[in-house]
Amino acid sequence: MSKDVKRILIVDDEEDLCEILQFNLESEGYETEVAYSAEEALQKDLSRFNLLLLDVMMGKISGFKLIDIIRKEQKINVPVIFLTAKSGENDLLTGFNLGADDYVTKPYSLKELIARVKVALKRSVPVTNKEKHALEFNQLVLNLESKSLIIEDEKVELTLKEFQILRLLFENQNKIYSRDEILEKIWGDNVVVTNRTVDVNITRLRKKLKRYGEYLKNRPGIGYYFETLH
Repeated sequence: MSKDVKRILIVDDEEDLCEILQFNLESEGYETEVAYSAEEALQKDLSRFNLLLLDVMMGKISGFKLIDIIRKEQKINVPVIFLTAKSGENDLLTGFNLGADDYVTKPYSLKELIARVKVALKRSVPVTNKEKHALEFNQLVLNLESKSLIIEDEKVELTLKEFQILRLLFENQNKIYSRDEILEKIWGDNVVVTNRTVDVNITRLRKKLKRYGEYLKNRPGIGYYFETLH
């Protein structure tokens, strides 16, 4: 197997589902392994994998507990996508707060899941500013050096905070950031601002993005993200 092939670990106690996922992911060229419990997953060297697909409801150790162990005890930052029937707002918040990269509710289409897998894997590849000076999506170009936005060859004026928010969401497409996370990453801990500040900046950004404003999404009660999966 080539070293460039991405390795994915599927952790789910539903054997039939694991078999279907494994077949379809391997058909896409990925190398996969399966663990039918969190305990079995912890017996593996999880740092070898490029992505983990975790069920939430499993035996003694849930998917939530497993990601907590992976992040806090093992200090492994491998991307994680939750696959679960638990779709409540509190469950989504719990998953993202524990460090999940995405959350797909059952039943789901394999086409959508594979698209999200590709996005998560692409997002996990480090890119330095020397390698990439601009982020592009169709005719939207965010220049990282000049901190400027170009839409259809026309320059759009952004404030520094607007640029920083757009860059955060644009670099991590389809990943949801809560208002608190955006405040922490953009304003830091030493500046006193409210969640409303994020909402105001997002509203201004949507207007400035013109037809691309529709890609700047809000999942109520969860947070904001730049959606490129349709």
